[in-house]
Amino acid sequence: MTFKDREIQELQEVALREIQAAQSAEDLERLRVKYLGRKGALTQILRGLGQLDPESRRRAGQEANAVKLALEEGLEQALKALKTAARLAAVPAVDVTLPGRRLPQGRLHPITQVNQEVCDIFLHLGFETVEGPEVELDYYNFEALNIPADHPARDMQDTFYFNEKVLLRTHTSPMQIRTMEKRRPPVRVIAPGRVYRRDSDLTHTPMFHQVEGLLVDKGVTFADLKGVLTAFVHQMFGPEVGVRFRPSYFPFTEPSAEVDIECVICRGEGCRVCKTTGWLEVLGSGMVHPAVFEAVGYDPEVYTGFAFGLGIERIAMLKYGIDDIRLFFENDLRFLRQF
Repeated sequence: MTFKDREIQELQEVALREIQAAQSAEDLERLRVKYLGRKGALTQILRGLGQLDPESRRRAGQEANAVKLALEEGLEQALKALKTAARLAAVPAVDVTLPGRRLPQGRLHPITQVNQEVCDIFLHLGFETVEGPEVELDYYNFEALNIPADHPARDMQDTFYFNEKVLLRTHTSPMQIRTMEKRRPPVRVIAPGRVYRRDSDLTHTPMFHQVEGLLVDKGVTFADLKGVLTAFVHQMFGPEVGVRFRPSYFPFTEPSAEVDIECVICRGEGCRVCKTTGWLEVLGSGMVHPAVFEAVGYDPEVYTGFAFGLGIERIAMLKYGIDDIRLFFENDLRFLRQF
């Protein structure tokens, strides 16, 4: 090894130690000039290689170029390390003893909650759930339910029609017909689902949710209807809530009755919500009309039954004291978080 070779190696060792000890980018720049600049130490060594014999000059030149590359790489790595350290120093310290942030947890929509509660009550009363199409035939939605084409009750429905025979169902009552076509009594079913009517205001929406119920067997009476629906009301609103049955009219039941509950706001004393009557209507019901039985091949002389229908939004509004049905569909988190 020649004197130049030792000189070059010693320069590399010293330079790399100084680079590693540098505390700032300015220090690194001074070291670059000191060793690699036009008047730098390594540059001076390269300029003196002309005094060596060809073999020594070749070997020393290769050594010097290798050292130059090593110093350049060392300067680059040291500069990256300084920048990383500065970036980390700018980040505030993490207190690992602080409690973590809880992720927001989703909840069931209030309509879904009430729908499940309604269905669970009737399931415990011995009913089973059936489902059917939302795009329905006129026959199942109207005709088989004793509502022929010229019946004035059709005007009460505000129906969305696709054509003369196909429509969006206005109630889940078609499932009564579809179920009775497939089964022989006894029948005890509820039919929850979405329904559609051309109506929109504070208490109505074009789409809403209903639960229809049907019970058919031998010897079923209006007393059975009253017993089942009274049990439902007390389960949903509390055993202290008063219940009354008021005569009404539905084409597919006879006799028919509206079911009212004591106003959950004023407890029967009379207020704006109940229009000072002390009562609120919650569902419609009645004994199945013989014409409906005839449409499905049931003998009305042998079998009797009752049917009922309720709106989930209506039940939810009464249960939670909500005065605007549109709140259920606006997806305002401030409203939904209350449930």
